Amino acid sequence: MIKTLLINIAVGILPTTMLAQNAIPGYTINTSTEASTVSTEYGKVAGYIENGIYNYKGIPYAQAERFEEPHAPKPWNGVRSSRHYGPTCPQEFRSMWNMDNVAFSSQWDDGFPGEDCLRVNIWTPGINDGKKRPVMVWIHGGGFSTGSGQEQPAYDGASLSKKGDVVIVSLNHRLNALGFLNLSSFGEKYKHSANLGLLDIVEALKWVKNNIANFGGDAQNVTIFGQSGGGRKVSSLLCMPRAKGLFHKAIVQSGSGATYMTDKYSRLIGELTAKNLGLSAANIDQIKKVPYQQLLEAGTKACNEVKKQAEADGEGLDASIWGWFATKDGDILPDHAFNNGSELISKDIPMIVGSCLNEFAGIAAVVTPDYLKQSDDKVMAALTKTYGKDTEAYAKAFKKAYPQLPTVYMPLIDFKYRPQALAQTETKAKDNGAPVWNFLFTYQSTALDGTLTAMHCMELPYVFNNVARCGFETEATPEAIKLGEIMSSAWLNFARTGNPNGNGVPQWPAFTTKKKATMIFDKACEVKYNFDAKLQQIGTRKR
Repeated sequence: MIKTLLINIAVGILPTTMLAQNAIPGYTINTSTEASTVSTEYGKVAGYIENGIYNYKGIPYAQAERFEEPHAPKPWNGVRSSRHYGPTCPQEFRSMWNMDNVAFSSQWDDGFPGEDCLRVNIWTPGINDGKKRPVMVWIHGGGFSTGSGQEQPAYDGASLSKKGDVVIVSLNHRLNALGFLNLSSFGEKYKHSANLGLLDIVEALKWVKNNIANFGGDAQNVTIFGQSGGGRKVSSLLCMPRAKGLFHKAIVQSGSGATYMTDKYSRLIGELTAKNLGLSAANIDQIKKVPYQQLLEAGTKACNEVKKQAEADGEGLDASIWGWFATKDGDILPDHAFNNGSELISKDIPMIVGSCLNEFAGIAAVVTPDYLKQSDDKVMAALTKTYGKDTEAYAKAFKKAYPQLPTVYMPLIDFKYRPQALAQTETKAKDNGAPVWNFLFTYQSTALDGTLTAMHCMELPYVFNNVARCGFETEATPEAIKLGEIMSSAWLNFARTGNPNGNGVPQWPAFTTKKKATMIFDKACEVKYNFDAKLQQIGTRKR
């Protein structure tokens, strides 16, 4: 017996009893098809159960021919294995892979590209049990040109699902030229091609409405939330007639600015892209067969050329979203987001809106060696070049708003996302409908010697209760874990009741036009009222 056991161990064969004894303490996984099978409108799917949470990846919610509107996926027979993420929308190379510190802290998963990318991922504590759990649908960032529902480790929904007994859904949709190239100049078939990426998300929400009950979710209690480009998509859905009734609450993280492309310029981009490909109205349908990389290059070239024309015309669009962005077409998007009352169709939707203290300004600390070790004199000299005679006033306003931060952080304050978030919050409050809560994430990560600051994306692990999972950017310190408990609880409370308060969350008043309350998420979470108005006034004036 002993001799046989030693031989088996030598060749890597262990008895079942020994495998059980050597299992990871507290860890369980069940990959049984029978145990995880769920029926959808289009066929059955099987996932896996990990630590008590059912996981489903890459389920088709729709299908679409290139440049055409999405429609129901083709039904399948038998049980479809849905255990691994599906294709991500093809996109340009992520240049930040060449920034070691950023790549290390972000730990991206870019998956594999494919145009058949209309897929949802689901995490749920129970299936086929008749329970009506709150549903939270995550919409990824990356502007309108890059990203996916799996790109960040923080996006994994298992921890949040388990903590709050909620159903988490993430999704992929068409991006860049595939999702936002305006070919409407070439006929009715391409009428909505400028906004296909948003129509994909609407189709995903319809799928959730019709199928989520079998995954233990409540189709009448759906919260959409997203960050950066995902936040802008959430902002857009709040103003889209086609999305009305498909969700009941909304959270916008660093994504309030949604001033779209105008039809004039996005049409020009579409026409020039076709020209760059040697196509015309007579043979435009051949664009469906153009290799993706060739299509992207032709479209990007067109975007750059038309942008020059728009700048000459005095068109003031955000340079970071020029080209591959949604279009105000008077139909899918009647107007810019939260403009001229476009948001009133969602007047009864409660919202949380906010941003990070440093956003993209904070990247300077990551990419510049010893940035945070600069002397106060050097920092003030640099500030003087930007603010001139207003430097002293800026420094005074900074110290009043953020007394805990040293001088070296003065140049790292965001003056783009915070003003946009405040403007959106103010508009929502003026509508006198459902309440809105404002937040600012100011926690300075200790990772990488503090160089990550509270920059763009840094709140994600905290929202998803994935602080330990994302130790590369949080270091999973006790204070970071505590903050993650508070933020994830606030998001879960909101998804359940439409109010972030309760369950360990410090009292967080709704924002009103008179009392402009902002929850500061930091080592010590606290509410402040209109606390950075002077700093914002000076900073935005000098942008």
